Amino acid sequence: MVCGGFACSENILCVLNMIYIIRGKDVISTYWLLMNNKIQNELETSLDCFDLFNSMALYLQDYAFCAACCKTHSSKCHVCGNKFLKHSDEALKILGGIGLFFSFTEILGVWLAIRFWIQKDLQTNPRGFL
Repeated sequence: MVCGGFACSENILCVLNMIYIIRGKDVISTYWLLMNNKIQNELETSLDCFDLFNSMALYLQDYAFCAACCKTHSSKCHVCGNKFLKHSDEALKILGGIGLFFSFTEILGVWLAIRFWIQKDLQTNPRGFL
């Protein structure tokens, strides 16, 4: 079956979105394992979450060190990995909007430069710059 038009671009965007989410989880997991327990505890306390993505291998060790408020005050804590992904998604949306603004501003500047560069002034000598 041949892919064409909107359906193909929609499928490609879905695949790229999944790659983005998986890659984000890989990056967060790698840096979570490189952090020491003190930094992990500070992040868990400030974001009020527990563990990264509920990996059962490190669950008991992380639970012993966790000092988040949700652990003591409620029966369920949110997962830190999902909060990290949500915060990074918000930051990337803001940065993408800023980048898009400056891209359109640059295109507008180039268009204006070309438009007024080509425009001729009839009162000056046209061969004066040659």
